[in-house]
Amino acid sequence: MNLIRPICAVVIFSSFLSWPVKAESLEDLNQLLATKKCSLCDLSGAGLVMANLSGANLVGANLAGANLSGANLSGANLSGANLAGTSFNGANLTGANLAGAILNGTDLRNAYLSNANFLATKLDQAYMQGAIGIPNNAGTPQLFYGWGLLETQKGSYKAAINNYDKALALDPNFAPGYLGLSLAYLKLGNEAAAKRNAEYAVALFKQQENPSGIEASENVIKNLEALDEARRQEAGTPQLDAIVRGVAGLALKFLLKF
Repeated sequence: MNLIRPICAVVIFSSFLSWPVKAESLEDLNQLLATKKCSLCDLSGAGLVMANLSGANLVGANLAGANLSGANLSGANLSGANLAGTSFNGANLTGANLAGAILNGTDLRNAYLSNANFLATKLDQAYMQGAIGIPNNAGTPQLFYGWGLLETQKGSYKAAINNYDKALALDPNFAPGYLGLSLAYLKLGNEAAAKRNAEYAVALFKQQENPSGIEASENVIKNLEALDEARRQEAGTPQLDAIVRGVAGLALKFLLKF
């Protein structure tokens, strides 16, 4: 099953920038800014960049296409809100309630999401790159794995590890997660952790009778052993670099197909 294809779509968000929305109700907007209470309000397309809306009541509000980049929404109640095409890029949503919110095309890049409530929400169509503190219950193992792959491709290996760890916390038998960890640790220069996670992946792929997974994981281990051997023989840096590129390329090729 190819899990990365729908998630990779988040990288291409030109359509998000032209999300069709009607103008907000000025009366509703003024109410929100004056009281921070605007449940069921029409705030579609509103410009609220950097606004201080901490603790705001926006239950069921229509914020489709609104711009809340960098806004403070810590502890805000956005349950049931229409957030389609809304930008929360870099916003503080710590402890916010997004239960049942519509998140199609929602920009949550670089947002702070610790302790946010995503009950009954679907994040598979949201833009999540660089989001900080995504709760474990906000996604499936496949989603976290896909986000990990995106971070791996960007070279953000620590963020990739964080996502792979979340996938494995939800499903400890999710073999591709271990192979993803192996690749990320290799790129960070932690070869012991890379080999250990590749060995976990081999064991699980064998249990799951996945020949391609077994081959990909064993290739990682073989190449890591070749790396050690090249060092013992004091081979030149170009040879070592070629081995690292080879093991990383093979592992990523398999992961992208999974």
